[in-house]
Amino acid sequence: MGLFKFLSAVITRLLFILVALIGVYRVTWVKKDDNYWFLTLVFLPLVAEMIISLKWRQGKDYKWFSPPIFLFLISIIPSIWILELHHQQYSTDLECSTPDSLDSLKKLILPNNTSENQTVNDYLKQLFSTVCSNDWILALHQIVLILLILGRWILPLGGGVTRDELSQLLLMFVGTAADILEFNSETLSDIRGQDNMGYIYTVLAVWTWSMLQFPLHLAVVNSAGENDGDEDIQEDSLLTKRSTDIWSIVQALFIQDGPFLAVRLIIMIKFEVFHQMRVFFAVKNFLVVILNLYRLAVICQESGSSIHDPVSVNVFP
Repeated sequence: MGLFKFLSAVITRLLFILVALIGVYRVTWVKKDDNYWFLTLVFLPLVAEMIISLKWRQGKDYKWFSPPIFLFLISIIPSIWILELHHQQYSTDLECSTPDSLDSLKKLILPNNTSENQTVNDYLKQLFSTVCSNDWILALHQIVLILLILGRWILPLGGGVTRDELSQLLLMFVGTAADILEFNSETLSDIRGQDNMGYIYTVLAVWTWSMLQFPLHLAVVNSAGENDGDEDIQEDSLLTKRSTDIWSIVQALFIQDGPFLAVRLIIMIKFEVFHQMRVFFAVKNFLVVILNLYRLAVICQESGSSIHDPVSVNVFP
């Protein structure tokens, strides 16, 4: 194993563990209960995967699925759920700071404490008590999404994955992450309160479901590469020939834009929330759903036409 690949595999997984550890630390601080340190037990599969991957796969990822990213999500999602639910139910930020300027950010990073005996734990406690809980949760969401993108970029390529496919995957992740972040933060802000816990659980469940896109690479990685030279093969199934296209459609309809549209419509109707950004993103999700249904129809017609007439393929405009 090359030194660069070894460092890439180890550093990425250590960053995953570090961010997940910060999440657990925040949970214990907010809940004021050290029993929540048991959440670190969910880190064990990620550590085991790192050892196994380094020993038998030289740190390489798999072609269509990324175990370290999946295990990182398992390790961080419980902490985010606890923080979100606690904030929705018991938010009591009376005196807190929001890092909305360079000066406020400097004050947070470099607090006015001249004590020479200040430990790292004291510094973290001071930092945790100063920043508003909503800003902490939002920052954790942002760090997780950025780390998922950078982590997938840094991890050694799995067998059969080209750099072109990786670049497409990373660009897709950027757009996906932006939509997921907006959905979670804006939607929860519209339904805040103990009387709406059922809707809050629904939003968090849909958010969790959408995060499962990141370990999967089926929408970009081409599985038909080994059949490129077999031009005489015309009887391949639709799923075999257009697997990446079909998976991207399924991903939009059932994992992201479809569920997002349903939740946004429910929130708009139930809570009568019709501000500009809510309507804009609802329309955006609707357009993506409709366009993907249109694309699926085109693919199915093209496949049917190619079976009956391999030479001439007509697609409706």
